[in-house]
Amino acid sequence: MQGCTYHVTEQWEEERWNAVEPIYEEAFPLDGKKSRAIIQGMFAKKMCQLHTLALGEQMVAMALTGVDAQANAVIVDYLAVRANVRGSGFGRLLLDQIKQWAREKMSCRGLIVEVESDLTEDNEQRIRFWQSNGFELTDYVHQYIWVPEPYRAMALSFDSSDKLPDDGKQLFKSITRFHERAYRRTK
Repeated sequence: MQGCTYHVTEQWEEERWNAVEPIYEEAFPLDGKKSRAIIQGMFAKKMCQLHTLALGEQMVAMALTGVDAQANAVIVDYLAVRANVRGSGFGRLLLDQIKQWAREKMSCRGLIVEVESDLTEDNEQRIRFWQSNGFELTDYVHQYIWVPEPYRAMALSFDSSDKLPDDGKQLFKSITRFHERAYRRTK
């Protein structure tokens, strides 16, 4: 889209986070997101990246990702679009930029994301978004001990001859490693 600027950083940038935090806050319920302190800790551990998409001077989309070296894949932890511009293609544009970054800069095999598996209209809409962008939904339902809702993994492989596992249980090993490291206290 004309006038859009994509940016990715692996360092905590207070001003950039302040610009996208309202998008993050409106997209994820109180108990469904990491706190600012946890996210700052993730940057301190050098385990995440902040991707932003701006239209002119206004931030319209953001994503937090991390790389799982064992799976050689990017974990999409959060992806959010400003509520008043959802459905305008900004989510797809940001995701396309993340795909390109993952392939070209990180040399990854693909992307992994977890989605809520309860059959609600919102969850089904999110699943359709990921599927329309090439992700495949797995059958395995994962239940965390610390959150009430169940999740399923979705994956997008860049190369059909070097695919990520289509087994959700395998994909959740990557997702769980990422979350455990995010919440682990540093000494």
